Amino acid sequence: MNESILKKLAYPVAIISLIMAGIFAARWIQDKQSTKTLIFATAGKQGQYYAFGQAFARVVAQHNPRLQIKVIATDGSSQNLELLKENKAQIALIQSNIATETSIKAVSFLFPELFHLIATDQSGIKQVKDLRGKRVALMPVGSGSYSLFWILSRHYGLSEVEIQGMPMPTQRAYQSFAEGKVDALFQVTALGNPAIARILQTRPVHLIAIDQGAALRLTVPALEDQTIPVGAYNGAIPLPAQNLPGISVRSLMVTRQDTDLETIYELTRILYEARNDLIQLFPQASLIKEPGALQDLGFTFHPGATAFYDKEKPSFIVQYAEPLGLGISVSVLIVSSLWQLRMWLQGKQKNRADFYNLEILKLIDRLSTVHGLDELDDIRKQLFKIFEKVILDLDRDRISPESFQSFTFPWQVALTTLRHRETLLLSLQSPSQDESSTLLKSLALEEND
Repeated sequence: MNESILKKLAYPVAIISLIMAGIFAARWIQDKQSTKTLIFATAGKQGQYYAFGQAFARVVAQHNPRLQIKVIATDGSSQNLELLKENKAQIALIQSNIATETSIKAVSFLFPELFHLIATDQSGIKQVKDLRGKRVALMPVGSGSYSLFWILSRHYGLSEVEIQGMPMPTQRAYQSFAEGKVDALFQVTALGNPAIARILQTRPVHLIAIDQGAALRLTVPALEDQTIPVGAYNGAIPLPAQNLPGISVRSLMVTRQDTDLETIYELTRILYEARNDLIQLFPQASLIKEPGALQDLGFTFHPGATAFYDKEKPSFIVQYAEPLGLGISVSVLIVSSLWQLRMWLQGKQKNRADFYNLEILKLIDRLSTVHGLDELDDIRKQLFKIFEKVILDLDRDRISPESFQSFTFPWQVALTTLRHRETLLLSLQSPSQDESSTLLKSLALEEND
């Protein structure tokens, strides 16, 4: 009955299993062939963040059509982090000095962005401290440029009430500066920004040197010393006319902690392996460096990015082959030496036990020729003296337990022989005539033996 039920159930179970396998296979194929769209939060459309985002989206589409990136313009780092937090964006660009929550993970450091402080020639601004009482066009509130300007001004002893800081959208800031509505413009952007180049080439303006990078790093460790090279914005009429000391902060690509590992691995792979394609669209991509070169600056990386960075690392065995080989060789040498020492000690222990066994055999041989109880008693004392020495040597590891076991047999034989000889000698002292004759014959036989 049970077998009949099992046979009836076998066919439906097999059919259900095949259907489920087909569903899982179809879903797996669908996942492999489906297109994933990621929202990439950058910054204003006139800035380098947005330009990089557009270039990166094109390169990703070329190298993996299954990944589509939609670039959106924002007010900068703070808004980008909010968009990530609300899952309205999956990847974003921020400046590496911006504090992030633990749910935000780094993907890669990107290009350095330099502090650009531009002043009109008529403003009289020659250095940072000359900004006191001046009108300065700033990037939008919440952007990395905005927060870094106030860090810079405070370092030079200028408070917010001493400067007319005027935050506004990037394009309006350029326009206000061009129309003379402000005395200076501050923006943190990649070297060679086309908008900055146009301003410098078409207006009576100049770049302000910003030094003291080492001192500023005490407040913002993410800052780096940089130089704006002569002719960076015009080679024919060099702009600037000489190398200017500057300060930069590196841009950073970040993502949500729960973003798919495979997706982030693929984005990181394309970022580095398709670097040449990216450089053609965005030259500053040539300055992208892997995290190790920048000491990570305290950021935690997404597991997908980490998997890419670690793929070229040699395995533990390969990386430490030489010290491991040396360690193994030394270990083998030590083990071999210990083994040889053990064998030598065992041989020495055995030799010592053999010495005692030979002494016992000599005493057994003497017992066959003993005719007096005094001599017999002397042999007994020698036997027990040897036994005492053996016990002491056993306690001091001069002979092994195995050798001691082999010693006890001849010692017992010697002791038995001594007692037998003693019985014979005692019987000779007061024997009957027949017993005396028998004992003498026994002694004679033992001596002949």
